[in-house]
Amino acid sequence: MKLYYSPLACSLADHIALEEAGAAFERETVNLKTKRTGSGDDFTTVTRKGYVPALVLDSGETLTENVAVLDWIAAQYPALGVEGPMGRTRVLEALTYVSTEIHRSFKPMWHQGSDAEMAKARTTITAQLDLFANGLKTDYLFGEKPSVADFYLFVMLLWAARFQVPVPAPLEALRARIAARPAVRITMKREGLV
Repeated sequence: MKLYYSPLACSLADHIALEEAGAAFERETVNLKTKRTGSGDDFTTVTRKGYVPALVLDSGETLTENVAVLDWIAAQYPALGVEGPMGRTRVLEALTYVSTEIHRSFKPMWHQGSDAEMAKARTTITAQLDLFANGLKTDYLFGEKPSVADFYLFVMLLWAARFQVPVPAPLEALRARIAARPAVRITMKREGLV
C-alpha cells in the first residue's frame, strides 16, 4: 500500500498510525499547492479531491478522508482501535469530532484569516479541546494505549502549538506522551518536522 501525505497536514495521523502498526507501506509526499507528488506525478490522478491523505491499497483501491483512512487502519491493525461492543463507535465519534469541529476551526490560521478571525478561532479551539481534556482519565483517550483517534488529536495539538492556541494541561501531557513514542519520532523525522 502507499500513503500520500503532506508534512504537518492531517495525513500525519495516518502516517503515524501505519508506522505505529508496523505496516509495510510506501510513502510519497504531495505538494498541496501544485498537486504534484514528490516523484513529479499529478496527484489528481490518485484522487480528484487533490488533498491528503490518500491511501492506495494493495488491491488498487484508493481511500481518502482522514476519518475513513484512520478507521480502515484501525480495522486492519486492531491494536490501534478500541475493544468492546462500542469500541469502534467511540473511536469514530472521537475522529469525527476532531475532523468536523477542531480541524475545521483551524481554517482561519491556514488560510490567512483576519486577526479577529484567528483570535475567535483560538478561543473556539481551546473550548473544543476542553472536551477531551475534561474526559481524559488515562494516558490516552481510551485507556493505556493510543488509538488512531489519539494520533489525529496529536496533529491538532501540534497545530495548536504552531498557531499559539492555548491547550489544556492534560492535553499538553498527552501531546508529550505521544511525541515520545518511537513510531512518532520516526514519522516526524521522515516528514522533516524535527
